[in-house]
Amino acid sequence: MFTVNPPPERSQPRNHWRVTGWLLAAVWLIFLNIPLVTALQQPELWRRVLGASTLVAFGVCYVLVFQWARARRQAHQSIPRSRAWIALAALVGLGLAGIPGTEGDWLTTLAFVAAAAVFLLPGRQALAMVVVAALTPAVTAALVPGWKSKDSIVFAVLLASFAMFGVSRLTQRNAELQAAQQEIRRLAVAEERARTARDLHDILGHSLTVVAVKAELAGRLLELDPARAATEIADVERLARQALADVRGTVGAYRGVRLATELAGARSALAAAGIAADLPETVPQLSTEADELFGWTVREGVTNVVRHSGARRCEIRVDDSAVEVRDDGRGPVGESGAAGHGLVGLRERARRLDATVIVGRRPDGRGFLLRVALPAVS
Repeated sequence: MFTVNPPPERSQPRNHWRVTGWLLAAVWLIFLNIPLVTALQQPELWRRVLGASTLVAFGVCYVLVFQWARARRQAHQSIPRSRAWIALAALVGLGLAGIPGTEGDWLTTLAFVAAAAVFLLPGRQALAMVVVAALTPAVTAALVPGWKSKDSIVFAVLLASFAMFGVSRLTQRNAELQAAQQEIRRLAVAEERARTARDLHDILGHSLTVVAVKAELAGRLLELDPARAATEIADVERLARQALADVRGTVGAYRGVRLATELAGARSALAAAGIAADLPETVPQLSTEADELFGWTVREGVTNVVRHSGARRCEIRVDDSAVEVRDDGRGPVGESGAAGHGLVGLRERARRLDATVIVGRRPDGRGFLLRVALPAVS
């Protein structure tokens, strides 16, 4: 009944997305093949080693930076601005360090730098980095003899930036979805606990009130009328067993409250408390939901009459649209916090059927009234 945590198999999609995240970062490294081929074709060994090693270091650094930023986004943690710039500077530095081996093809790394900037930096700063990366091929072609501006690199920078923008939004939405699911599970647990607490209060509040009244009566009758005292003690035992059964039923989610049963219990409770009872002999045909709601109303109303009202008479009226519990006492308003939890629970149950709950002094001022009415059928 209380188990609302996700089942173990949900960890599989989480692991799946973790692996997918690594692949999403690493798959783009295939575009480093152009500078890598250039490095491996260098005549000097040191140029080949420098070019290849810096490209490998660049690829590893890029994947690690992507995964670090992705993990922080999923955890709803901000990306420190200083660390973001350090990561971008490291990527640019590794790209520049490989120039002796990769020559002008080092510009390919700018696509990865632009993509990382989109993922790491806020909008305007990321856009500035993308613009700088896109303009760099033309600028370097004008400044370095022998280097040619390659439109393909500019296109790669823009494409990678656009793709990473989509990935960043997807990561953000996925993180928000996971947070929403966690909040839903937390609220489900809270709602289940509140419902169980409400049910236990309603069940035990009524049963223990009647037990207390009957035990007090038996104590007074012990010397005056031992036979009736024994009868009351037997009723106490029966009610205690019934309360235990109700608690077990609540925990097992098998318990149901019915109007006819509650009227019978109300008759016994009012008689034990010495309150004259005017109860209906029959009940109308009701839907299961309405029958249960009216049953809870009778239980809560009679509990308050016995416990708080000081009444001498109690009337219960039932038809197919409403139930009323009236008494000639002062009601629960005379005691701080009296019947508060029970009435809150009753209002929550009534709200599910769009029923109205009226609690207060009777219109004629001669007692207290609890009325629950179903909405009119149009």
